[in-house]
Amino acid sequence: MIKNIKTSIFFIAIALLSFACGERLNVEPTQSISETTALDNDQAVKVTLTGAYDGLSNGNLYAGAILYAGDFLGDDREFVFGGTFTNMDELYRKALTTTNVTVSGVWLNAYRTINIVNNVLASLDKVNQADRSRVEGEALFIRGSLYFELVKLYAKTWDDGNNSSNPGVPLVLSPTRVITEADFKSRNSVAEVYTQIINDLTKAESLMPLTNGIFANRFAAAAMLSRVYLMQGRYAEARDAANRVIASGRFAMARNFADVFNESAGDYAREHIFRIAITDQDGVNNMNTFYASSAFQGRGDVRIQAKHLALYEQGDIRANFFYRTGVNTFTSKYRDLYGDVSVLRVTEMYLTRAECNFRLNSQVGATPQADINLVRQRAGLPPLNNLTLAAILRERKLELAFEGQQVWDLKRTRTAVNATFNWNSERLVFPIPQREIDTNKSLVQNPGY
Repeated sequence: MIKNIKTSIFFIAIALLSFACGERLNVEPTQSISETTALDNDQAVKVTLTGAYDGLSNGNLYAGAILYAGDFLGDDREFVFGGTFTNMDELYRKALTTTNVTVSGVWLNAYRTINIVNNVLASLDKVNQADRSRVEGEALFIRGSLYFELVKLYAKTWDDGNNSSNPGVPLVLSPTRVITEADFKSRNSVAEVYTQIINDLTKAESLMPLTNGIFANRFAAAAMLSRVYLMQGRYAEARDAANRVIASGRFAMARNFADVFNESAGDYAREHIFRIAITDQDGVNNMNTFYASSAFQGRGDVRIQAKHLALYEQGDIRANFFYRTGVNTFTSKYRDLYGDVSVLRVTEMYLTRAECNFRLNSQVGATPQADINLVRQRAGLPPLNNLTLAAILRERKLELAFEGQQVWDLKRTRTAVNATFNWNSERLVFPIPQREIDTNKSLVQNPGY
């Protein structure tokens, strides 16, 4: 995708420059064209939107760091990091520094992608009327999703203190084209950021189509909303958003657990609501890089320990979804170097609906027991007759293991990582990157850094 996007942008730029040169013989030398000129037609805006998806596929965003950060921060020796990269080692030890390249990489690439989206949103009047709602919806989905990841990583958890005064992250909602003092924004509150996230994703859901090829559709927005509401403890809204995805009938759990991570399986596509597309010609899969052994083109840095393997019940098919290379054990979820990276899948929606229905003593869509037993059935396990919240959370942990949700589930359920790190430990929050603090004097650093 990256090569195609860059090629398209290049030819659009050349076409615009050629048109300008054809009109004037005497032109000032230029190295680039302004964004206001570049985004003056339907095709240019749509290519730019595709560029925003390319931004999401950066190894510091959904093709890697956003996912493994959730695993590393929430790990309690269920895996060992055996690599040599200092940034990853700091993340694993929960001893981040303000100059950590993952910390700065997530921030930089998230805001860079948000700026691309803001340029699209500022140019909607150039989009053909028939496509305008879709383009706006996709842009809002990307922006809302990234602000959700940013506020989780760089700010206190929702309701850890005062949401209205806790610093979140700066909200940038218009294009940044020339840096001025006005662009050095302070951090909006956690409450303000969550309000913007919900506004973006809610509007995105209303605007996007039912199907949209490899790009986000309205159910991706609903699924992301379910995560946002779950993080806030708004269980009715989280349940209803998850139920909208399930009730659509457009997604279904893969019949076999292994097929969830096998792109050649017939029902693979129906399991995944939104994923980052990777091919042998384009894209990066940093989950493969760090989680897979050298036998599958990875570095073999994330090594699964007996403590994690002991969590599975006897007969659980998921317990066999690991492999050994030498003396080390690895998850089988990321063996394909060119495999897509899943961001949202429908099984998570069943788990969310089950948990929320259980907490609310409701049965929207299905009983909690029915949803949990559906997940267990695919795992080869007998049904549970007496359901508890602990059992639901256990199924969620095992089903979504090594998919980036670990620390967020611990934080929202107020569960300590271990005896050293409570759920609201300052060391489970990213620092604001030092380069941002040095550049923008309006930013305040997080406690502990």
